Amino acid sequence: MQKQTNIKNYLEGPEMTQLVVKAREIKNSGKIFSDIYDAKGCQYVDLVQEGGGVLGIALVGYTYILEQAGIRFYSLGGTSAGAINALFMAGMANIGEPVSMKILDALSQKNFFDFVDGPKRVKHLIQRKVEERGGLFWNLLFNSVTIYYQLRYRLGLNPGEKLENWIDHHLREAGINSYADLKQKRTLASQLYHRENKPISKPRLAIISSEITTHTKVDFPRMAHLYWKDVENIHPAQFVKASIAIPYFYYPFVKKDIPDAGTKSHKEWMTFAGYRGEVPPEVKFVDGGLLSNFPINIFHTKKIPSLPTFGVRLSVYREKYSSTSGAFSLGGAMISTMRQIHDYDFLLRNPDYKQLICHIDADLQYNWLNFNMSFQDQQNLLLMGARKGLAFLQNFDWNAYKSVREKIQEC
Repeated sequence: MQKQTNIKNYLEGPEMTQLVVKAREIKNSGKIFSDIYDAKGCQYVDLVQEGGGVLGIALVGYTYILEQAGIRFYSLGGTSAGAINALFMAGMANIGEPVSMKILDALSQKNFFDFVDGPKRVKHLIQRKVEERGGLFWNLLFNSVTIYYQLRYRLGLNPGEKLENWIDHHLREAGINSYADLKQKRTLASQLYHRENKPISKPRLAIISSEITTHTKVDFPRMAHLYWKDVENIHPAQFVKASIAIPYFYYPFVKKDIPDAGTKSHKEWMTFAGYRGEVPPEVKFVDGGLLSNFPINIFHTKKIPSLPTFGVRLSVYREKYSSTSGAFSLGGAMISTMRQIHDYDFLLRNPDYKQLICHIDADLQYNWLNFNMSFQDQQNLLLMGARKGLAFLQNFDWNAYKSVREKIQEC
């Protein structure tokens, strides 16, 4: 089913219009956000985006308003929903071209409830739970055989094929039929300049997944050669499929025919994954958020950077404690800890990154698994991301941030 909306429906309204006006004023003011820029005066930043299911719509609002302010995106990283937006940004436009409108066009044409593609009864049971409607116990009981079969033999309730096919379709429309195509597109950029005439490093793409067979945090495409013999010819939508496989909600992403299976103490596995055991014949991936839902450390360097790594978060950052009084609340608290602890640890050791992070806090109002969210709520999420993005730009001080990094380097 197609949504009866278009880009104008998403962007209409006096507040969004005013946000765009203010963003363009920032661009015209000449405020400096980075040492990397192009002939049009656009400034370049790296971007890391947090996972968060359908809350990822807010990420597009954030990137849209930054583009209106003349910000362009260089290296891109993300997990789950953040990985989807990162891959779309990498594949739908060349570096230096605005891309958020293209992503909005793809969103406007899709009914997100299609992404819950398991058995029909289970699909509506999930929505009943998300909306906290009554009668859940009896519905669970009535569908218990189907749920048991799905979890016992499929290890999840939904295949996730429709989400992968949607990503695949839009990338192919942009001319991305393989990873080789994506890699080529990532080399096409405007002429870039450095304010201090220093060399500019190559852009990176980092999509995070959790490979649970060898207990490895995977960074695609950097580590793709461990799992595919011919990385150049695979479609990059598979990287995202591995990153979005929410445990038990979606089937795990299974990769068979692992190169050099059976080899022990394989050099590449030890170097890239720190794994010394026997290379397995197949592996399973689940949501990258299990290990790092906000991989803000992925582009970190000890040197003073030439461009900042902006990070955008969808979830509230440790402002309240979790209930652990019951079995379900205890399980939820443990999962939340696992999803965030590596990211929290990095931020604790690198407090300067707090200046780089925009907090949208979308989960205060919306459920991240509500794929049947109303259009009005989707529009509100987009507006929320744009609003927080503008406030972040107004407060960010690039020279002050570099001064902090200089002091850290001197220590």
